[in-house]
Amino acid sequence: MTLKDQVAVVTGGGTGIGAATALALAEAGAQVAVGGRRLEPLEAVAARCSGPGTIRPHRLDVADRDSVETFFSWVERELGPVAILVNAAGVNVARRTMRELDPADWDRLLQINATGAYNCMHRVLPGMRAAGRGTIVNISSVAGKRAGPLGGVAYNASKFAMTALGLSVAAEEAQSGIRVTNIYPGEVDTPILRQRPQPVSEEHRRRILQPEDVAAAVMLAVTLPPRAHVAELVIKPTTQVYV
Repeated sequence: MTLKDQVAVVTGGGTGIGAATALALAEAGAQVAVGGRRLEPLEAVAARCSGPGTIRPHRLDVADRDSVETFFSWVERELGPVAILVNAAGVNVARRTMRELDPADWDRLLQINATGAYNCMHRVLPGMRAAGRGTIVNISSVAGKRAGPLGGVAYNASKFAMTALGLSVAAEEAQSGIRVTNIYPGEVDTPILRQRPQPVSEEHRRRILQPEDVAAAVMLAVTLPPRAHVAELVIKPTTQVYV
């Protein structure tokens, strides 16, 4: 399915998986809006775009519903109705065990990783229903399928919530022509690694997934014909054990 001139939104689009996905969508001809809390990295991603599509940056705090409304109103005014939404905004903290986790960090991770995805989906779904089509991709995590110590208590819980959100909406909206895909990446070389309790070596970074690997999975989900739906997809480094 061609993406030429389709309007796509990528949250968390300034770095990592979000940035790689925005570039891949634009290379496929989509008109892409990237949102994030810091404008400078968004502008840097937009500057890397070489067409045939475009990338437009705009500030967005997915945890703030007023910010979400402002952002999507701008997208619709400047680009048109949203056909593709990729929820790639996500954070973690270094002190992530139950013993160490600050309750304020629990709140922040749930607000960004889970409620942020809900806010954006809630905003675009009426337009997708009216159009009779649309694709939403949630960048969850293997931590949203298998809760383990690596992700930490709050991150695991937020990603399980994102997983359930995507599966629930996919079931509800199937007859509306709307597809919701949950993608569960394993370890990826993105800035979130800086928040690991223990530093990650350069050798380890080279061995794990790169952002463009996950972006390729996103492109599979959004370029299949409307009759085909990728409900869930796990993508992990070859060397990472998934049990």
